[in-house]
Amino acid sequence: MTTESDNVVVTELAPVATPTVAQVPAMPTAVPISISPGEKPEKFSGLNFKRWQQKMLFYLTTLNLARFLTEDAPKLKEDEHDIQVISAIDAWKHSDFLCRNYVMNGLADSLYNVYSDKKTAKELWESLDRKYKTEDAGAKKFVVGRFLDYKMVDSKTVVSQVQELQVILHEIHAEGMMLSETFQVAAIIKKLPPAWKDFKNYLKHKRKEMSIEDLIIRLRIEEDNRRSEKKRAHTLNEAKANFVEHGQSSKAKTNNNKGKGSKLGPKGGISKKPKFQGKCFNCGKQGHKSVDCRLPKKNKPKEANVIDDITKNVSDIDLTTVVSEVNLVGSNPKE
Repeated sequence: MTTESDNVVVTELAPVATPTVAQVPAMPTAVPISISPGEKPEKFSGLNFKRWQQKMLFYLTTLNLARFLTEDAPKLKEDEHDIQVISAIDAWKHSDFLCRNYVMNGLADSLYNVYSDKKTAKELWESLDRKYKTEDAGAKKFVVGRFLDYKMVDSKTVVSQVQELQVILHEIHAEGMMLSETFQVAAIIKKLPPAWKDFKNYLKHKRKEMSIEDLIIRLRIEEDNRRSEKKRAHTLNEAKANFVEHGQSSKAKTNNNKGKGSKLGPKGGISKKPKFQGKCFNCGKQGHKSVDCRLPKKNKPKEANVIDDITKNVSDIDLTTVVSEVNLVGSNPKE
C-alpha cells in the first residue's frame, strides 16, 4: 500500500508465529548467584559436622544448587533424539557438577581425596551424612556430660558463664533432647559460684517461677551492685591509707624540725659549747671542772683552802695599832 502524501511504501508483513510457553520444555537449569568469599563456610575437617552441614546447605541455597543434593541424575533413553531433552540433561549434569565441587571444596585436604570418587552431589552428600551423623550420635552423651560437669568460678563474671551454659543447652536442644525452662533455671542457680551463696539461697526460696531471661537480668543487676560496692570499698581503703601516711609524715616532719631547732644557734648554725679553761679543784688539772672529774672526790677541799686564807690574813694584822685605837676611843667617852 502506497500513501501519496509521504511517498512512503508500506509493506504489510505476515505475523510470525512465536512459540508458546507450552511448546518450550522446561529446562532444569540453575543460575548461580554471585556471593562474597567471606560467606563461604569453613572447611570441614571431621569435627562439628552438623554445624558445617547447615552452613553448606545455606551456601548452596544462595547459589540455587541445594536441590541437586537430593535429586537423582536423569537418564537418557537409547532411542531419544530430542535435542531439547538432551540439552536439559546436559544442563542438569552441569549444575550437579558445580554443586558437587562446591561441597568438595568445603572439605579439608585430608578428606578431599577420600570422597573424590563420588560422581554426583547427592552421592557425596549422603556419604558424608552416613559417616559423620553416626559419629555424632555419641555427641549427645558428650554434650550432656559437659552440662553436668560445668562449674562456675569466682574469677569470671557470672553473666559470661551463664552465656556459656546457654550455648551448651542449645547444643542439647540441637541433638533433639528437650529440657524444660524450669529445669534450666534451677540448674543455672545450682551452679552459681561459692561467693554467691546468699544470693543463691534467695533465688531458691522465691515462689514465683522465673524465665531464663528474668534470671539473667537479676544476675546482671546483682553483679553490677557487687562491682560497685567493691570499687567503693577499694576507694575508701585508699583514702584511709593516704590519711594515715600523711599523718605519720607530718608527725615525723615536726619531730625533725624540733631536733634541728635545738641544735641550731642564733643564725641557724650548729652551736658549739666552749671548753672549760680553769683548773679542777679535785685533781688540779686544767681543762675540766671538779664535777666532771673522773678521780675520787676529796672531802671539802674548797672549805680547807678558805680557812687557810683566813688564818694567814689574821696573822698579818698589826695588833699594836688596834690596841692604840681602842684606848683612844675609851679616853673620850663624849665623842
